[in-house]
Amino acid sequence: MMNRTRREEMVFQRPFSLKGWAEPQPAGIYAVETEEELVEGLSFPAYRRVSTTITRHATHAGALIQAIAVDPQDLARAQAADGG
Repeated sequence: MMNRTRREEMVFQRPFSLKGWAEPQPAGIYAVETEEELVEGLSFPAYRRVSTTITRHATHAGALIQAIAVDPQDLARAQAADGG
């Protein structure tokens, strides 16, 4: 099966929280990656989401980078609450 990855930057103007995270995350720019797989057997190309991750810096110095799986709907709600 063929997979593709979509990448986008998401900017949060204020600290935000996502379900499953222990503490609010600071405002800033976050990388969001969505992996999708090709749905086979159709007469046109169609993809379904396999996973979505958001990458954040775990320390103030930026020494450790962590990619955390997120629900795209939770992420959209957090961005809407931020005014994005």
